[in-house]
Amino acid sequence: MATRRIAIIPARAGSKRIKNKNIKPFFGKPILAYAIECAKATKLFDEIVVSTDSAHIAAIAQEFGALTPFMRPQSLSGDKVATLPVISHALKELDAKEQDLACCIYPATPLLESQHLQNAYNLLVRHKDISYVFGAQSYAHNPLRAFKLEHSRVKPLDCQYTNLCSQDIETIYHDAGQFYFGRASAFLAQLPIFAPHSFILELGFLDAQDIDTLSDWELAEFKYCYKHNLTRS
Repeated sequence: MATRRIAIIPARAGSKRIKNKNIKPFFGKPILAYAIECAKATKLFDEIVVSTDSAHIAAIAQEFGALTPFMRPQSLSGDKVATLPVISHALKELDAKEQDLACCIYPATPLLESQHLQNAYNLLVRHKDISYVFGAQSYAHNPLRAFKLEHSRVKPLDCQYTNLCSQDIETIYHDAGQFYFGRASAFLAQLPIFAPHSFILELGFLDAQDIDTLSDWELAEFKYCYKHNLTRS
């Protein structure tokens, strides 16, 4: 049986911190369009599907070439709902089989490049024991040297790292918040992503920006301009 390769973009309505974030214009088009176009540019996917609870978002997704064969139920549309149940639901709606491959691509990812997804796909198919590959970045400031304040006094979280040079401390990574490429069997079983059965694709500073606030949005614009040699108007 042939393996399907499915891109799923979870794009609900109702963003609180940035109104209509998933369809807010970003350099002339809805930010959701960048995720769709990136997936299309890879030429990897048999289907590019947007999972949404909004007819308006569905119409925009269709305009840019994505499929919206189902509407996401309200039970999976709240701001506290995790990603894995949403992707699992989408794969069930699409009648995906365990041998299929799926890529969750977040909608507000204008810095994502098609080569990143292709590289992640290559890692996944090369390593049969791996369930997921996702984009990650190293911390600009290593959290092992973090401290907190107690009664306005500095208290290191771990004193063993206080006097070490930064280059002598183990590199720590965080999820870049862009995509998770994985086996449908893992998504359907809702296996945790941040686990030993996952690989990372390391991304640079300009390759990702988590967008939760308007300041984040502006920083994403700055990075996009820098990467594409544009001038902000």
